[in-house]
Amino acid sequence: MTLAELVLLALKASIALLVFTIGLGTAPKELTYFFRHPGQLVRSLVSMNLAMLVIAVLIVLIFPLHPAVEVTLVALALSPVPPILPKKLVKAGGGHDYVMALLFSAALFALISIPLGGLILDAIFPAKIRIPLGPLLPVLLGTVIVPTITGVVVRVLAPKVTERIDGPLAAVATGLLLVAAALIIFKAGPLILAQIGNGTLAALAAFVILGLLVGHVLGGPTAGDRSVLALATASRHPGIAMAIGHLVYPGEKAVPAAIIIYLLLSVVLSIPYVRWRKSALDEALVKAP
Repeated sequence: MTLAELVLLALKASIALLVFTIGLGTAPKELTYFFRHPGQLVRSLVSMNLAMLVIAVLIVLIFPLHPAVEVTLVALALSPVPPILPKKLVKAGGGHDYVMALLFSAALFALISIPLGGLILDAIFPAKIRIPLGPLLPVLLGTVIVPTITGVVVRVLAPKVTERIDGPLAAVATGLLLVAAALIIFKAGPLILAQIGNGTLAALAAFVILGLLVGHVLGGPTAGDRSVLALATASRHPGIAMAIGHLVYPGEKAVPAAIIIYLLLSVVLSIPYVRWRKSALDEALVKAP
């Protein structure tokens, strides 16, 4: 096994383990939150899927990008909420039930939205972007759906065990994730630098900023929900995007480089938004009777 394969395995294992620990803290009724709030479900799916796909297509049409970067951009738009986001969303003011339902529903809906989005993109860019769902299923199942359900089941069947293993497992998963991410960034450094200055940076920044804006607008009247949907809309699953990019452009080095640039931008550009929303939430709590 090569170093690259080992790093990728560690990355997948850390994400699956982290999602499992999130599932340990989730009650079954939280995953069915949207059955009781269908309006929020519709707004969330429109924001995270339809709006972001439209934004990605417009950016591709406006910016002179490398073809592999174009595919990566629309791949990000088709990817569901990343499985490492829930704790950040709860801190942003979202209820745990809304956050977990958002993560789980987005992953399930991706089973429909990815192939459907691929058909739409194939109509806009004929013979350029074809996305079969089959190769993406292991990533969706292994990093979101199965670990979440397993964690919830363990919580129901063995709540005392859950309390003992939750913290240590989360620490191990976080450590593995940080090490794998650092190695990937170190190895892809020259590729990342090669993408800066050719429109990729500006296009991906626009993608993140517009995602925050759309999610905030469609988030509904509750301040916490607006913050959660804004961050969830601007944040995409890098594993799914990477898989789509490699399906369309096998071995193209611009794909991982663009995804790493996107991940760094999504972190940096969301900081001002998170600070603003935290101040707004604090102010609302002070004014509350």
